[in-house]
Amino acid sequence: MSPSRARATTALALLLLATTACTAAEHESTPAPHGPSVIRQAKQLRLPLDAYASTVAETHAMEDAEDILMRRCMADLGMEWKPLPRVDVRDVEPPNFRRYGAEEVEVDRYGYHPSPDPPSVTRRNQAWDEREALPAEVQRAAYGRSGEGGCRKTAQRELVGDTAPPDYQAFNRLTGKALETSRRAPEVRDAIRKWRTCMTKAGFDYPDPLAAAGNERWQTDEPTPAERTTARADMTCQQSTGVVKVWSAAETRIQRRLIEENADPLHEAKARKDRWLAASRRVLNRDDG
Repeated sequence: MSPSRARATTALALLLLATTACTAAEHESTPAPHGPSVIRQAKQLRLPLDAYASTVAETHAMEDAEDILMRRCMADLGMEWKPLPRVDVRDVEPPNFRRYGAEEVEVDRYGYHPSPDPPSVTRRNQAWDEREALPAEVQRAAYGRSGEGGCRKTAQRELVGDTAPPDYQAFNRLTGKALETSRRAPEVRDAIRKWRTCMTKAGFDYPDPLAAAGNERWQTDEPTPAERTTARADMTCQQSTGVVKVWSAAETRIQRRLIEENADPLHEAKARKDRWLAASRRVLNRDDG
């Protein structure tokens, strides 16, 4: 069985978005916000724990290097191995873009739904789908009967020797804890209270931005008019109350404390990740050269 395709490791924190929420009836479109964009703040958001996990781009680099080495191994077995298409660096979503519920640039068009994947991301996802449909003989040669062997195991050994793959357990645990802890910080509660007052004036009843984004009503194939109206009001209220700025500052402080308290496992995880990434970049540089 093939390995799972790359996903941002901060996705675990997004599970916390699944909260219950209430909405009011659809209202007139809220005026567009002025000043620094909430979306720009979300795109630029960097948190201290980010250093201890791989970005999507770094995960792609490790997969691409592994592909190069697997291709040689598979060729020795008389089988073709097609490398995954590269993703354009401009198409990689920032690591914390959706962390506080600020999800979409074009809220008028997509509401809380994600915009369509860029072409290079679509091509890579399609290539993963094609791999999962490979004949059983090719699957066994690539991944072994257990899914942990075959040419993939050979490629990993050539890449980093006996170094185990990156382990993000400590990161996942701490990033989720930091998000929930920061949510209860006094200054964040105050900002969320102001956001809720703003939303109430616009005719909506949600406890916080995560509840607005995670409303089950938005689990539709296409965004509805009510969803787009809610998302626009959400963005406007986030802008006027500074939720992202306040929340990220609180979480930054909390993450730094958690890093100090968990220095040993985080240091080990980062060292392992850095070794894999450095080895992957050497392989990619040789191949590109």
